[in-house]
Amino acid sequence: MKTYDNTKIKNIALCGHAGSGKTSLCEGLLYKSGASERLGKILDGNTVSDYTNEEITRKSSVYTSLCAFERDGFKINILDTPGLFDFAGEMIEGISACDTAMITVSGKSGVNVGTHKAYSAAVSMKKPRMFVVTKLDSENANFYNVLTDLKAEFGPTVCPVVVPVIADRKIVSYVNLIEMKAYKYDNSGNAVETEMPTSELGDKIEYRLQGLKEAISEAVAETDEELFEKFFSGEAFTQKELIDGIHKGMNEGIITPVTCVSSTTLAGIDMLLKEISLLLPASNDDETAIAKDKKGSPVEVKCDMSEPLSAFVFKTVADPFVGKMSFLKVMSGKIKAGSDALNASTGVALKIGKLFTLVGKKQIDLTEANCGDIVIATKLDVNTNDTICDTSRIVNFSAISFPQPCYPMAVKAKAQGDESKISSAVAKLLEQDLTLDYYQDKLTHEQIIKGLGEQHLNSALSKLKNDFGADVSLTIPKIPYRETIRKKVKVQGKHKKQSGGHGQYGDVWIEFEPCVSDDLIFEEKIFGGAVPKNYFPAVEKGLQECISKGVLAGFPVVGLKAILVDGSYHPVDSSEMAFKMAATIAYKEGLAQADPVLLEPIGALNVIVPDENTGDIIGELNKRRGRVLGMNPYESEKGMTEVIAEVPISEMSDFTMLLRQMTQGRGSFTLKQERYEQLPAHLVANVIAEASVNGN
Repeated sequence: MKTYDNTKIKNIALCGHAGSGKTSLCEGLLYKSGASERLGKILDGNTVSDYTNEEITRKSSVYTSLCAFERDGFKINILDTPGLFDFAGEMIEGISACDTAMITVSGKSGVNVGTHKAYSAAVSMKKPRMFVVTKLDSENANFYNVLTDLKAEFGPTVCPVVVPVIADRKIVSYVNLIEMKAYKYDNSGNAVETEMPTSELGDKIEYRLQGLKEAISEAVAETDEELFEKFFSGEAFTQKELIDGIHKGMNEGIITPVTCVSSTTLAGIDMLLKEISLLLPASNDDETAIAKDKKGSPVEVKCDMSEPLSAFVFKTVADPFVGKMSFLKVMSGKIKAGSDALNASTGVALKIGKLFTLVGKKQIDLTEANCGDIVIATKLDVNTNDTICDTSRIVNFSAISFPQPCYPMAVKAKAQGDESKISSAVAKLLEQDLTLDYYQDKLTHEQIIKGLGEQHLNSALSKLKNDFGADVSLTIPKIPYRETIRKKVKVQGKHKKQSGGHGQYGDVWIEFEPCVSDDLIFEEKIFGGAVPKNYFPAVEKGLQECISKGVLAGFPVVGLKAILVDGSYHPVDSSEMAFKMAATIAYKEGLAQADPVLLEPIGALNVIVPDENTGDIIGELNKRRGRVLGMNPYESEKGMTEVIAEVPISEMSDFTMLLRQMTQGRGSFTLKQERYEQLPAHLVANVIAEASVNGN
C-alpha cells in the first residue's frame, strides 16, 4: 500500500447499537472496494474485522479492529467498534481516532440506546457524524420510520442523501438525492441507473423526494451566506455546491447525512463508498489539535507533513504472537520505520521499529506514514494515551476519557501456584483495556478485577486463559464488615500456668471503651508499679494481634480504646509472653461484655438515569436500604437525571446488571465507600452464619 498525504486519508469509526450491522457493513465496504475477495458472514465466523476466537464464538464484535482499503485515490481506515455496552471503551478508542463517526441504525429495530451513546460520544469529541440505515432487506424494515425517529431524536441536522423507493412493501430502487438519480441493484449488488420514480409507484413519491431534496438544499444554505442568498432567491444548487456544502456542514457539526444500505445484498454500498469519497472529511480538514508543551502550556499542533512528528497512542493490543501492538494516530509530520522518537508522556527515548496497517488480521507493511494516517507500531515502550514526538518539539496530547469500571469480582487461581502467572497476564490486559482495573482489596485481602459488566469480565477471563495460559475463577467479593463495641467495661485477664520449673504469670486489668478510630488506641494508667513498664509493650502487642478478629463473627475490630489500669506480676514467673496472653484473655472477656456490634460499609452513590426511570431507581434504592440525598438535572446529557444517595455496599453486587436492564443500557453510576454504620439487627445472624462458613 502506498503512502498517502493527509488530504487523501479518511478515518471512519463504525459505531452504533449492538446488532445494527456495523461488521456486515464493514464487510460490504471491503468487498465492493476490492480489499476482500469474499463477502464474509458473522454467523459463519469468517468476517474480516471479527477475527478473534472470542468474537467468532460470541458472533459479535468485542474489540475495535482496523480495516484499511484504497478507493477513488483515497486511503480509507475503517475502525469497526463493538456495540455491546460492556465494551464501550473500545468504541471510545475508535471514535477518538476517527475523522467521522459513521453510526449504523437497523432499518428493522430503529434508533436504540447504542445509537444515542455513539452519537453522544462523537459530539463530546467534536467528530462529524453520519447515519447509515442498514438491513433494509429484512422483513418489516422501514427506512422512513427510522428517518422520522432520527430527526425527532437528533434534531434538524439530520439530512438524508440516499433514500429507497418502496412499492408494495419492497424496495424497487435507491435515489441519490444529490444527483437526483435512481439506481436498481442486481443480485450481485451492481447498480444500474433507472428512471426516477413517478406517481405510478405512489401518489406521494414525487412530492416526498422533492421535499427531501428541499431539506438538503436548506441545510446546505445554512453553511454559507452566498449559498443562503441563492437558496432564498429560489435558485437551485449545483451538484458541486451540494457536495461542498454537506462536506462543510459535517465539519461544522450542522449537517448529519443519512444514507441506506443492505449489506447482505450489497445494495447501496457503492453509493456509500461514493459518499465517503465526496462528503466525508479528510484528515487535513481538522487542521489543528491542542496539545501541551514541556511547561504544560497549550500549543496548537497542525496536521502538516512539514511539521515535526507527533503521534497519539489511542489503542494497545497485547498479542501473544506479534507482541505489543500500538495503534497510532499520526497528528503531525510523518513517522518512519527505523527513526528515533521520544515518548513525551514518560521521557523515554524510542526507536521506531516495524510499521504496518491492517485489514482485519492481515498485516500490510509500511515504511512510513504521514500525518492524519493510522498506523501500527510493534514493541514500543508506550501505552494507550501516550504521545510520541520528535525531540525538536515535545508535546503531549490529552488522554482519552474512558468509562469507569463498576462491576467488581474476586479473582482466584484454579490451580495452585498460578498467582504470579495471573498477575503478569492481567498486567498485559490492563495495558490494552483501560476500562479494566485490578487490585488487592486492603480490607478483605482479595484480588479484585473490575470491569464494565459480566460480559466484559468473561471476555477478559477468556483472553487470560487462551492467550496467557492463566485459568481463574470469579466469585462475588467479600463485604469488609467490621466489629466494634458500644459500652465501656473493665475486665481482668489473668494467665497463670505452672508446669515444673519456671511458670507463667501475667495479670492485667483493662478498661475497654468505644472511640473514633480505625486503629487500636492503647493507654496505660498504672500506679505503684503493679505492672512493670517493660511489660506494657507486650500487653499492647497482644491487643494489636487480637483486634484482627472480633468476638462476633471474626471481622476486624475498629473504634476500640484499651486502657491498662491495674494488674500484678511475679518476679520469677512473669514474662512478656505471659502478659501478652493475659491481654488476649482480657480482650475476649471484655469485648463479649461491651455490647459488640457489626458494622457494614456504606457507599456514596451517584446514578445517572433517564428522567423516566428516576422513580424506578429511587424505589430500587429504597429496597436496598439506601438513602436518597438529592436529585439534579444531568448537565452533560439532555433528558438525564443524577440521583445522589448512600447505600450499603453489601446490597450492590448486582446493581450494574439491574441498572442496565432498567434503563436499557443508558444508566451509569459510581460507587465509593465512605464510612461504616451499624448493621441492622435482623441481618446480623445471617452475616455471622456466612462468616462461620467462610472461615472468618
